[in-house]
Amino acid sequence: MYSRLLKTVTSLTSPTVLVVGDFMLDTYIYGDAQRISPEAPVPVLKVDRTEYSCGGAGFVAADLAALGARPICVGVIGEDDNGKILEQLLQDAGAGTEGLLAIGDEQTTIKQRLIGLAQHRHPQQLMRIDNESDEELSEHQYEQVMQVYKRYLDKADVVCLQDYNKGLLRQDICQEMIALANEAETKVLVDPCLTDDYSKYSGSTLITPNRKEASLASGIAINTQDDAAIAAEQLLKNLQLDAIVVTLDREGAYLATRMVSKPAATRPRSVYDVTGAGDMVLATLAVVLGSGFDYETAVEISNITSGLEIERFGATPVTIEEVINEISGKNNKIQKLDALLKQITRHQEKKHRIAFTNGCFDVLHRGHIEFLRFCKMQGDILVVALNSDSSVRGIKGPQRPVNNQYDRAVVLAALESVDYITIFSESKPINVIKKVKPDVLIKGQDWRKEDVVGAEFVESYGGKVTLAPLIKGKSSSSTIEKIKAINKDCDESGG
Repeated sequence: MYSRLLKTVTSLTSPTVLVVGDFMLDTYIYGDAQRISPEAPVPVLKVDRTEYSCGGAGFVAADLAALGARPICVGVIGEDDNGKILEQLLQDAGAGTEGLLAIGDEQTTIKQRLIGLAQHRHPQQLMRIDNESDEELSEHQYEQVMQVYKRYLDKADVVCLQDYNKGLLRQDICQEMIALANEAETKVLVDPCLTDDYSKYSGSTLITPNRKEASLASGIAINTQDDAAIAAEQLLKNLQLDAIVVTLDREGAYLATRMVSKPAATRPRSVYDVTGAGDMVLATLAVVLGSGFDYETAVEISNITSGLEIERFGATPVTIEEVINEISGKNNKIQKLDALLKQITRHQEKKHRIAFTNGCFDVLHRGHIEFLRFCKMQGDILVVALNSDSSVRGIKGPQRPVNNQYDRAVVLAALESVDYITIFSESKPINVIKKVKPDVLIKGQDWRKEDVVGAEFVESYGGKVTLAPLIKGKSSSSTIEKIKAINKDCDESGG
């Protein structure tokens, strides 16, 4: 299973996903809660900071972007400050917001969470305050939403309907969206709201109710996996679905399709915060199915992403890098740049010497191994900035890389000499170097020191630039040419 799932995750494409639903702004107000109010038996929160994140369908969009998809948002927000903050957060996450309608008489749904820090470090949610409306839109506004939906449907590989029952996805609108997607032969995945009537989701490809939602919709109390199987089969048949995934918290999930009915277990985890777990499941299923993989594989990977989600506080998207680390057991060696910088700060506080190098590392060979060993000897921690696939194509041509960026990252992570890998998309790593601020910058001796990207910057604060010895005749290009020659000889000889 390890090799199969790892191959799947490293082979995921970037499907375009239309995210339709109730977009919300999550607000986290942090502070110390060290005393009880003399006015009432409630804690006093001394506010330290306020943070914002995408909520509702917005979190699905952020999850999709973190997993490499291209989300397009369709829904409504208010013409208020909260709407502007949400729209900017979605754009920063990598989601398209052209399909969001800002409506003057609407207020952007906002969920404020008051977070007390016990002993200054353990966050505990004290209260949630919701400002929202579940009233239906005007007929004109629904027409506007449908116009936007139709405009972007042709571009979508998958449609996600995230229904929080706030008025957008009413019965007829939901059914029209599903019918149009079916006509376009586009998968429709639904995270349903809590209701006893799922008829508005009829004809969709897949729905993802949790235990409580599936129990209410089916009328079957789900206490065991056998109960889940009965409820899933009933909903699958009654709603004419292609598949249903009933999420069962610590028991994983139950998958039922027209061909398969089986539980999908998950490993035990420490549950810190369940916020966003359902959104993470929907996003993962969309990316995996949108990349051409089957339901069983999609559910297995969604169990991993939702498991990672509940181990952290608040709704924070799970990245492809984190999934790869989890499956391969690479101890978080593969990091996005923002996450890497937090690790670097921790090492710098411990006075660790940071060594840094970069490259394509396409077809790993002995020269790479010796080079990276040398790099590791220059510091306590070795960071490798890895060229993305698009970056390699720009440098080496359209036939490269041979191995995709995640496969290359996993191979590097297997080396004892490498501590962290981060993937960058620019042609040169100067932006990464400026943020990491390594103590030592290393390149091969085929470079002149003055031509090494970032050399001047590193030396400006007292850092060192070192050129590593290289093994003659060892390169990815020469290895690839040898393989091509062998293949040619075999073809000509009929071998």
